[in-house]
Amino acid sequence: MKFTEYPIESLMYITNRPEIVFTHGKGSWIYDNEGKRYLDFIQGWAVNSLGHCNEGMIEALEKQARTLINPSPAFYNEPMAKLAGLLTQHSCFDKVFFANSGAEANEGAIKLARKWGRKHKDGAYEIITFDHSFHGRTLATMSASGKPGWDTIYAPQVPGFPKADLNDIASVEKLITKKTVAVMLEPVQGEGGVIPATREFMQQLRALTKQHNLLLIVDEVQSGCGRAGTLFAYELSGIEPDVMTLGKGIGGGVPLAALLAKADVQVFEAGDQGGTYNGNPLMTAVGYSVISQLTAPGFLEGVRARGEYLRAQLLALSEERGFLGERGEGLLRALLLGKDVGNQIVEKARQMQPDGLLLNAARPNLLRFMPALNVTNEEIDQMMSMLRSILDSL
Repeated sequence: MKFTEYPIESLMYITNRPEIVFTHGKGSWIYDNEGKRYLDFIQGWAVNSLGHCNEGMIEALEKQARTLINPSPAFYNEPMAKLAGLLTQHSCFDKVFFANSGAEANEGAIKLARKWGRKHKDGAYEIITFDHSFHGRTLATMSASGKPGWDTIYAPQVPGFPKADLNDIASVEKLITKKTVAVMLEPVQGEGGVIPATREFMQQLRALTKQHNLLLIVDEVQSGCGRAGTLFAYELSGIEPDVMTLGKGIGGGVPLAALLAKADVQVFEAGDQGGTYNGNPLMTAVGYSVISQLTAPGFLEGVRARGEYLRAQLLALSEERGFLGERGEGLLRALLLGKDVGNQIVEKARQMQPDGLLLNAARPNLLRFMPALNVTNEEIDQMMSMLRSILDSL
């Protein structure tokens, strides 16, 4: 079909989209309605952890769709229990609540922290978050986020989220009051420009929160599920948080998220938390396939190796072109351009012929790379070659 034959006008406007319709994909490649293919280094914003149409996910989806799709969250189901067990087996957490999106998981974390504060901290409710952070698009998670401009777009904000500076422990300490119940951060600020929290800062933060009897919440919606080269990014710092949220990569492309907590933090009572589709067997069956593949012997070692390979290629390009270097963890990386040409590069990359390239400029002065975790070195090389051609044309 031609683009003009699709009823695009029926869709509510929320962002500027190019005049293409994606129709199918496999691995690191996605195809549009004209048959053009694109090397995908966005992968749904770090969502498609195993690339497009992973066979293990398809098998899990088909098998589950023929047995049980939705029994209601008022009952247990097998995939829900199996995925919860897999997550606690491979993390420091004891309890899991499943949701549909990272924002919903973060809402749950905020609720859990406030309930814990009411029970154990004399009603403390404030959660210290960070400038340039991104925690979701609900009113509470937008209020928790430090994204510029979000304090006015749907004002008034939900109160209770003072902002500190990432990697500055003194900025956190000065915000702690008797109202403080938790500190919440992304181990890597993805939307903020791929800014990792340092190992030292994470360790200082864990010590500070323990000193003041505060919860430490890690938002691993983007950095979790293998993206940072470990199953969860908090592992990089050798600490144990109290609460973690997951989204994006846990479903590998289907709507699935999770809220995890230590047993002594889990204070929800009947009716406190829920959701029509929480623990839906169709989605959790896919999630079980994804996490099983990520935890298979050698997989995460491969992610780390490919992350280092991508890092080396970006550093070489940076030195060659006079850019400002690169940063990130695992296969979540940014190239620092030093000037606001990121969006221009993204446009040219998509319009390349015969094959296009999908990139993202999280900020105008950088490019963000979020390929499938099973991307090959050859595909990284191909991406770098295409990127060089674009830079030559600027």
